[in-house]
Amino acid sequence: MARPHVAALAHDAWNRRVERRLRGRGWGTRTIAHEGYGSTLFVRVLGRVVMDRTGGRERVAYGIPPGSPADGMPREPAADHLTVLPPESLQDRDLHNRWWRDFMGTPAMSVPVRIHLPDRVVDAHTDDNGIIDVTVRGHGLAAGRHTLRLSTPDGADADAPVLIIGTTQRIGIVSDIDDTVLSTSLPRPLVAGWNTFVRQEGARRAVPGMATLYRELGARYPDVPVIYLSTGAWNLAPNLRRFLRRHGYPLGPMLLTDWGPTNTGWFRSGQQHKRSSLFRLAREFPHLEWLLIGDDGQHDPKLYAEFAAARPHAVRAIAIRQLTTGEQVLAHGLPVANEDLDPVPTAHLPMPVVRAPDGYGLARALRPILGLGLGPVPPMAEVGDEGSGDADEFDEDEAVDGVLGGGDVDGDEFEEEDDDA
Repeated sequence: MARPHVAALAHDAWNRRVERRLRGRGWGTRTIAHEGYGSTLFVRVLGRVVMDRTGGRERVAYGIPPGSPADGMPREPAADHLTVLPPESLQDRDLHNRWWRDFMGTPAMSVPVRIHLPDRVVDAHTDDNGIIDVTVRGHGLAAGRHTLRLSTPDGADADAPVLIIGTTQRIGIVSDIDDTVLSTSLPRPLVAGWNTFVRQEGARRAVPGMATLYRELGARYPDVPVIYLSTGAWNLAPNLRRFLRRHGYPLGPMLLTDWGPTNTGWFRSGQQHKRSSLFRLAREFPHLEWLLIGDDGQHDPKLYAEFAAARPHAVRAIAIRQLTTGEQVLAHGLPVANEDLDPVPTAHLPMPVVRAPDGYGLARALRPILGLGLGPVPPMAEVGDEGSGDADEFDEDEAVDGVLGGGDVDGDEFEEEDDDA
């Protein structure tokens, strides 16, 4: 096995040192549950554990010794899709936040985590970035939304929402976030720093018409799963979720990336993260056709075209939002799209590819393709368990108690298997 990159070693050493200092001062942990997803055969549980000033003292206040279950402690709030806060609460909690606060947290490394399923408990650990990414088979959950419980030895329990996609679903949505639903111009370092460390959360703008498009898709295809696939950091997941809720977007699982160095370099490859995630979703849900939605500010057209060529039966259509000239300059320094400099061939693809500058234009282009505005599509007949192919894709020798680690490593394995096929 290759030696990890020096940046990753330094990053991990620093986090361990900070974690030891904080624990020595009586800090505990806080579990941030992210929405997971799965089929009737598996569930992918996502979350993050960070050091927290009140974690340890909460346990003492409730009379719970370190290392024991936290059944008597208050839990972190349940998923946002289960509660609707009044406008004044949204203003108080959201609009005046600055996203820099989420980058200041110290990850809790290799912390034991217990995942409480309806009929059993599964033990796992966080990774070196405090990430929980665990795939569990044989969960016994029906299609729909559910809430699992995550517990750690030194913090309050957290309610983890999961979306179980049924076999009657025939279409799903994979959506980018930056410059697709949220106008950020994120790749430009100075602009990114201003948006993240200075600008208030409530000042961020939604891309015109995109929420309307997603609502039309939801009306046409009831319970359509929406997966938000972005190169953004997991640190920002709670803020992104609040943004989506505040602007009327459907909530759904987010597949983000770790913040910081990797074992191979200073930064994680955003293209590889998106590419491997797409192939993983195709293998996990072979009965679904995906509507891929992105923008032309970075590499979405190229990545979506490559995936559609390799998995034509997994893609229903591709929708690309065209950035303005100013947004293109902020995105990558040139007044034209990357696609104009290096054209992506799409004429050979069997599925339609549409482009428009906003959600209203994309909706007009997609209406004759997807039948938007014609009323809900009736549910399809349920297929057998073999229609959700996650179980057969994993190596039985790597499974322990039906549990597999997740993250980008699993996604890369999916893609490599695809390339070898």
